[in-house]
Amino acid sequence: MPPVTSEVSSKVDSIISSDSVVVFSKTTCPFCTKVKALFVEKKVDVKYVELDQIPDGSEVQTYLKEKTGQGTVPNVFINGKHLGGCSETLEAESSGKLDAMINNADHSYDYDIIVIGGGSGGLAASKEAKRLGKTVAVCDFVVPTPVGTKWGLGGTCVNVGCIPKKLMHQAGMLGGFAKDAVEFGWKAPEEKANLDWNKMVEGIQSYIGSLNWGYRVALRDKGVKYLNEYATFVDPHTLKTVDKKGNEKQISANNFIIATGGRPRYPDIPGAKEFGITSDDIFSMPNSPGKTLLVGASYISLECASFLHHMGLTTTVMVRSILLRGFDRQMADKIGDYMEEEGVRFVKECVPERLEKIDDGKIKVSAKYNDGTTYEDYFDTVVFAVGRNAETLNIGIDKAGVAVNPKNGKILHDDCEKTNIEHIYAIGDVLDGKPELTPVAIQAGLSLARRLCGVSEMKTNYDNVPTTVFTSLEYGACGLGEEDAFARYGEDKIDVYHKNFWPLEWTVAKRSESVCYAKLIVLKSNGMVLGLHYLGPNAGEVTQGFAGMISMGATKADFDALIGIHPTTAEVFVGMDITKSSGVDPAAAGC
Repeated sequence: MPPVTSEVSSKVDSIISSDSVVVFSKTTCPFCTKVKALFVEKKVDVKYVELDQIPDGSEVQTYLKEKTGQGTVPNVFINGKHLGGCSETLEAESSGKLDAMINNADHSYDYDIIVIGGGSGGLAASKEAKRLGKTVAVCDFVVPTPVGTKWGLGGTCVNVGCIPKKLMHQAGMLGGFAKDAVEFGWKAPEEKANLDWNKMVEGIQSYIGSLNWGYRVALRDKGVKYLNEYATFVDPHTLKTVDKKGNEKQISANNFIIATGGRPRYPDIPGAKEFGITSDDIFSMPNSPGKTLLVGASYISLECASFLHHMGLTTTVMVRSILLRGFDRQMADKIGDYMEEEGVRFVKECVPERLEKIDDGKIKVSAKYNDGTTYEDYFDTVVFAVGRNAETLNIGIDKAGVAVNPKNGKILHDDCEKTNIEHIYAIGDVLDGKPELTPVAIQAGLSLARRLCGVSEMKTNYDNVPTTVFTSLEYGACGLGEEDAFARYGEDKIDVYHKNFWPLEWTVAKRSESVCYAKLIVLKSNGMVLGLHYLGPNAGEVTQGFAGMISMGATKADFDALIGIHPTTAEVFVGMDITKSSGVDPAAAGC
């Protein structure tokens, strides 16, 4: 046997430590072939070093014998530990120990997986990983807002996002005259001004509280350890956690999933945090917000403005530039026009510069238009909806070595949600360049958990994600908007089919307005539907139904072949035959 050099020993040790499963083998060895077939069947990523194919193969085999006492191949290492040869590997598989070794379930770490963040995505990932046999913990701790608002397990969507927003949207649209109005605080059938804000909030928060409790029970029943503690990385495999009493401890894991989401951003102006609030606060305010200013043109701002207006409150939206940046421009402008016609006030091309509290408790807002002129008004409540910051900078992410986009603090990742650190993953709103939507985080969490547990290779599909803006005239979208379609394919390659319509559920007085609108964006070459946009009642339900068709590559001919349900608003997409380029009036005639 040739002598072993330090270069060879260092190289072998580096190979063993750099991959989870390493097999030193020879291409002509039948025992090596058996082990390779086993790992292929189990879909395990393996680093193979073929000793008969490298110049220093004999020297490597000599060093392996010195290191392990085994001079034959295959020579198998798992997570840096020597397993043995063919017989030892097959025996470990038959006894069920091989999976545990591959997954590092040797209890050198406290958990197989720790999920940082108890929102929708984190909860989905944790429960699925536990169901598939992993030891899992979830760390979740809500830092109160500047005005002291805090909430329970479940993340933004459940506590201060989708759920209370939809309930308040529903409450506002009831208008005080529907059967459920009393449950939402309306003193039906009296006028809108008699909304009991406190009763509405109490009902909504009671419902959210039941969801918080349900999530805790679900984690307990499934065997996931819930830690109501703030977690920060100490090193790539260790967290420091601090509970609400200040007690500290350290926990470790083989893998981590960062699912910390984001929090609303405050503008850097005097008085913003002292006198303003965000969507983290508005859904649990103990008293009616009164005359309200919404700063920002995001969907959060417009949704809040819509339901506050329908609750009878004087509502103003301050817009820096355009509405709903990133959405189809025509649809966004139609939403703004409709809201203005309803009575929502817009202050456009203007940004706030200062908030001050005056003697009568009102908030004085000083702002400036783009042309340099000043704006000044007084409000009971000012809500900032100017974007969100990813919750990554205060969790010790630098100590874990995880790379982020320096422009927004969001985590850089591959197509499997893996960061630059092999065992650290991220899902949801913290991912750079991915949609900030609850269902996306849930799907990513489930898919990631299954891949980590070795039962699936399916990746999350981030294309053609459907969404809805719950303004008073709801907007649903799936796929590309006009501007994006034109930019990607060229305007001459696109057909845009459209139609104005009125829904039967509206009053007769509104039917002539035909403000509801639908359009399909179609690639001329093959008829593929690239985008669907709908402005009208029940947009979420309508868009969800068609999203499946678009994700499966449906064409305009597929839409035309559908038989619609009559009378519904969704049937507007069946048989659309008017293109925008034709110049023909798209208003629907007849029923």
